[in-house]
Amino acid sequence: MANTPGTHKAACHCGSVQFKVRLSDGLSTARRCSCSFCQMRGAVAVSANLDGITFTKGQDKLTLYQFNTNTAKHYFCSVCGIYTHHQRRSNPNEFGINAACLEGVSPFDFPEVVVNDGVNHPSDGSSGTLIAGVLRFSGN
Repeated sequence: MANTPGTHKAACHCGSVQFKVRLSDGLSTARRCSCSFCQMRGAVAVSANLDGITFTKGQDKLTLYQFNTNTAKHYFCSVCGIYTHHQRRSNPNEFGINAACLEGVSPFDFPEVVVNDGVNHPSDGSSGTLIAGVLRFSGN
């Protein structure tokens, strides 16, 4: 898997939502979050600026989910249920893009993924660290 800059084609599982995304630093921003929602979702997200995403099909098929402080905005395909992207709580000027939605990319391609400490989020005034650790995938 190359750290590919530039624009990527992306889509949900059923293809109802399709978009192009310009990642802010290629695939090197891959990370997970440990908050209650992300623990259950389990996706690897990569970063894009708010102006880095262009929907080519199905923007009207997206549904929004918010919880807790309602700062982060999590978007899903209303047809197949796949999480496509979210506007970040940690940086509302960025989107986290589901790496699995990128054409030719799998979340299993990343040998190491940084895990952000979403349980002790800096915006909550806790003294928790932003990075909780690194998740490593075995080659098996």
